[in-house]
Amino acid sequence: ASTPSRHQSVALLAQARLAQGLSGSDSATATRAVALVAKMTFVVGVVGATGAVGEEMVKVLHDRKFPLSKLHLFASERSAGKKLATPFGEKEVELFSVQAAQQCDFVLMAVSGDFSKEFSQKIVADGKTVVIDNSSAFRYHDEIPLVVPEVNASAMKGKLLIANPNCTTAIAAMALWPLHQKFTLRKVIISTYQAASGAGAAGMTELLEGTKRHLNGEAVIAQVFAHPLPFNVIPHIDAFQANGYTKEEMKVVWETQKIFGSKDIACSCTAVRVPTLRSHSEAITIETKDPITVEAALDVLRLAPGVDVVDDPAAKVYPMPLNAANKYNVEVGRLRTSLVFGSNGLDLFVCGDQLLRGAALNAVLIAEAKLEERGAGVKRKLDA
Repeated sequence: ASTPSRHQSVALLAQARLAQGLSGSDSATATRAVALVAKMTFVVGVVGATGAVGEEMVKVLHDRKFPLSKLHLFASERSAGKKLATPFGEKEVELFSVQAAQQCDFVLMAVSGDFSKEFSQKIVADGKTVVIDNSSAFRYHDEIPLVVPEVNASAMKGKLLIANPNCTTAIAAMALWPLHQKFTLRKVIISTYQAASGAGAAGMTELLEGTKRHLNGEAVIAQVFAHPLPFNVIPHIDAFQANGYTKEEMKVVWETQKIFGSKDIACSCTAVRVPTLRSHSEAITIETKDPITVEAALDVLRLAPGVDVVDDPAAKVYPMPLNAANKYNVEVGRLRTSLVFGSNGLDLFVCGDQLLRGAALNAVLIAEAKLEERGAGVKRKLDA
């Protein structure tokens, strides 16, 4: 692991003193204790390491200096043995097995729901490996915590299997949670503008190749998406449900209520795929229990972790996916009093990188929160 920074060392020193009951004058013993704590490193595995989310997970682990001593990249037999260039140097992809995963302290799952259903619970059966699952396999199980660390990290205390939320939900939650704490949400109406990368690397490739074919006057073939995406928008993400909503739209409803711990928040969502490569955008209308003004909302959002207020329409400054891409924080802007809900309503626009905030970053933040829970972590700023 890399040498701790000065502020990390100070935090570790305080932690070591607290743990060993040392007095402030016993500096030599405290220094030895902090050296032991500083050496605490962990073995991390990423399952689905060759996919778009898996690649981002590896990058975030590196960029946030997660205290790992060894990194295992797991994938299927088709990818096993391949060499991948990573921020940690060239790594060979390993064939996944439960036994291999159980050699890790943390396993980040960037795989399908079916794969996770088959293996995640087997991995945590050893009673020590933490599995953070990016799929929807366990999100709606009452006994499995669904976590955005800035919102409900306490929900995963003592748990080994933790679910990562849907990317659209995670991005919205960053803006909605601080507003809920201050003004209490009653209704949330979301319309999404979701990038091709929400469907993984294959979605981005289909958009790029399809755009070239369209510009060349050739037929565009849709395989990843329900219809050709170039120069189009598709109001269809995931399977349609009996109530007329798609599963993607219902995920936002179910997950917002679970993460916020309140089924009293009425939610509705229309999810639309748009021909952008990266970062989802969301137009959100809220009704609140307490009166809300634009100025009061801005004051709350400016102090919220993981949020950048980007709101100066007169200067043509507002959230956009091009600016939110490759960024940890979500952008929030276009705040205005709702014409429907009046003094108890607000309209806003949110953009966030769904591969980061909506997936990889959230997973790594969960792992960091578990380190804090176990007394082995150093609290770090989110901003990047």
